Amino acid sequence: MDSVETFNQHRGLLFSIAYRMLGSAADAEDVLQDAFLRWQNAPEAEVRSPRSYLTAVVTRLSIDELRSARARREVYVGEWLPEPVPTAGSPELSGTVELAETISTAFLLLLEKLNPVERAVFLLREVFDYEYPEIAQIVGKSEANCRQMVRRARQHLREGRPRFRVSREQQEAIAHKFLEVCAGGDMNGLLAMLAEDSVLVADGGGKARAAMNRIYGREKVARFVFGVIEKVLRENPGAAFTATVTELNGQPAIASYIDGVLNSTLEFEFDGEHITNLYTVVNPDKLEGVARAASGWKRLTVAQ
Repeated sequence: MDSVETFNQHRGLLFSIAYRMLGSAADAEDVLQDAFLRWQNAPEAEVRSPRSYLTAVVTRLSIDELRSARARREVYVGEWLPEPVPTAGSPELSGTVELAETISTAFLLLLEKLNPVERAVFLLREVFDYEYPEIAQIVGKSEANCRQMVRRARQHLREGRPRFRVSREQQEAIAHKFLEVCAGGDMNGLLAMLAEDSVLVADGGGKARAAMNRIYGREKVARFVFGVIEKVLRENPGAAFTATVTELNGQPAIASYIDGVLNSTLEFEFDGEHITNLYTVVNPDKLEGVARAASGWKRLTVAQ
C-alpha cells in the first residue's frame, strides 16, 4: 500500500478528530492537507504505526489551528456557530448514537469551554477511546496530567449536557413538525413546540443578515422565526422558498433555499418533547459544504 492509499485509509478518522477539534470543516480540511504533506515527507524510522503517527500530527496541527481560530473569533461579527456538516452515510463521523451526540452543534459549543489541549485530550480519550500513554505522547503531557484534564473536562461539560436523551425518531418527528407549522404559518403550533426558556442563536458572520445577539424566550423566538420567513418573502417577491429535513452534525436538521440556492441551516437541541435551543447558520462561507451535498435532497415548498 502506497502513502496515498494509507493516508486515505485513515482519512475518515483524521477528519473526525480535526472537525471536532475545530468546529469547521474548511479548517479541518486544511489541517488534513498539511498532515498529508508531512506524511509524504515523514522518515520511515519515525512511523511505527501510520494510524498513530497521523493521529498525532492531526491532533497537534488542530491544537495550533484552534489557538489561531479563537483569536480570530474575538473579532467575529455576531454569534459564532460551528460549520454544519452533512453526516448521512458518514459512519466515521456519526455512525453510532454516541458518535452522533459528540458531533452535534450543542456538543461542539460545549467543547468551547475547554482550552485546545484539554479539548484534544478529552476527545481522544472519551470519543476515540485512545489510551492515556498514547494521548500523553501526542500532546506532550504526563499521563497523570492527561487524566486530570479529562476529569476537569467532564466536570466542565456535565452541566451543559442535555438532561433527557431524545430518540432519533422523536428528533425527526419534531423537525418535520417544525417545518410543517412554519410552512402553514401556525404561530400557536410553533409556540407549543418550544420550551418556555428556548434560545435561538444565529450566525451570519457579518456576511449575511442575522440576529447579532441570542434571542431568549418562547414568544420572542417564535416571532423571530416567522419574522424571518416574512422578510425573505418580502425581499424576494415571486421566489420559491423551499426547505427539507436532512441530517447535519449527526442530528435531524432543516435546510432552507431561495430559488434553489441554500440560504440557511437550522439545527435543534431538545429537552424531552420540546425544542430548547435553535442554531441557524446563514453565513454563506459555512454553507458551502452543505450546498455541495444537497443537490438530491427532496424539499417542501414553504412559500412562494
